[in-house]
Amino acid sequence: MAKIKPSKGAPYARILGVGGYRPTRVVPNEVILETIDSSDEWIRSRSGIQTRHWANDEETVAAMSIEASGKAIADAGISAEQIGGVIVSTVSHFKQTPAVATEIADTLGTNKAAAFDISAGCAGFGYGLTLAKGMIVEGSAEYVLVIGVERLSDLTDLEDRATAFLFGDGAGAVVVGPAQEPAIGPTVWGSEGDKSETIKQTVPWTDYRSGEVAKFPAITQEGQAVFRWAVFEMAKVAKEALDAAGITADDLDVFIPHQANERIIDSMVKTLKLPESVTVARDVRTTGNTSAASIPLAMERLLATGEAKSGDTALVIGFGAGLVYAATVVTLP
Repeated sequence: MAKIKPSKGAPYARILGVGGYRPTRVVPNEVILETIDSSDEWIRSRSGIQTRHWANDEETVAAMSIEASGKAIADAGISAEQIGGVIVSTVSHFKQTPAVATEIADTLGTNKAAAFDISAGCAGFGYGLTLAKGMIVEGSAEYVLVIGVERLSDLTDLEDRATAFLFGDGAGAVVVGPAQEPAIGPTVWGSEGDKSETIKQTVPWTDYRSGEVAKFPAITQEGQAVFRWAVFEMAKVAKEALDAAGITADDLDVFIPHQANERIIDSMVKTLKLPESVTVARDVRTTGNTSAASIPLAMERLLATGEAKSGDTALVIGFGAGLVYAATVVTLP
């Protein structure tokens, strides 16, 4: 029986560069209030959101991804030709095929990089990061580009009081490459499909195409059920990720949770008993919930503002539709 030659990859992987893109249009709560019966105070108290960004016609999923990726590649100090894989997490690219990752890979100038899309909602960045780490350690790529990108304004029902104020658009990207010591910890991830109805698309595309429904599909959620699950269950997952990395909350410098809701973030900080010295990402205030893009966008902002610095130890956790989740400890680029 023939023996298969073992893979020869890097011993470890790490994030080498990060980039982000936020659409030029900034949308305050006052615009949302034109279509729902609410108030700025109610929106802020329920979510922490003050503004969000909405894309224009030119700011497509691909265009935003390319902008964010170019920054990440420059930040990593490599060329696009060195990228061996492009992973895009999104739920708002409306072409079923081909994957938008292939267009992005070509436009950036990669040398025929492996390119594919994944659909893991707000946990998508964590899923992509884990896949990239595996590709580098396995040896199928030296550098992998991981992108989280959404145009959730296209999937927002502006008359739905429970969700109209939540969602924003944008793209975040990181370059993952080889490392000589651990810099991306073990991933704690999974799904709870029995709760999949709590966050979902209102109707299938086929119902809209057939004329069974007149209203374009949108994202809807059972707010209280999602809140309880995120606060109680995701704090446990975050703790598992710390344990898997062999560290405690006292060892953390930065906490970057999915930017879904500031009340959820505050509750997780309290449950995890994070020291006051830990910097907590609160990008949700001005960016809203950008699903797969929220973690890399928050990471990029913390580094750009100096609230976090290169070499800091960060806990990242994403959670959302599915219900799916992914948490890991990383060293910031």
